[in-house]
Amino acid sequence: MSVELKRIRKVLLERREELQKRVRTITDDVRHTSGPLSSDFAEQAVERENEEVLDALGEAGRVELRQISRALVRIESGDYGTCQGCGEQIPWSRLKVLPVSDHCVLCAEDANPR
Repeated sequence: MSVELKRIRKVLLERREELQKRVRTITDDVRHTSGPLSSDFAEQAVERENEEVLDALGEAGRVELRQISRALVRIESGDYGTCQGCGEQIPWSRLKVLPVSDHCVLCAEDANPR
């Protein structure tokens, strides 16, 4: 495994750990594991609004965790850095910025036109 690949793998593992902690905290907050909702109706409304935001953040974290898991599988299988669209190598410069990327810039743009 190259030095660059080891570095990216380390970044992915660290990010995965950080996200797992964050998602657990968000889940605990939404489930009110530290205590029930406030008895004040106005405060409950604010807490419910906050839960919606936390739910969205939690889902974004879970999506990123799935992307990280797929990237780590590609590293272990030797497929990391190969575009899933065209089969060409994804430039290291792209992988450094977006280590979960499984498409080169051109294929990613084709898949997500503006």
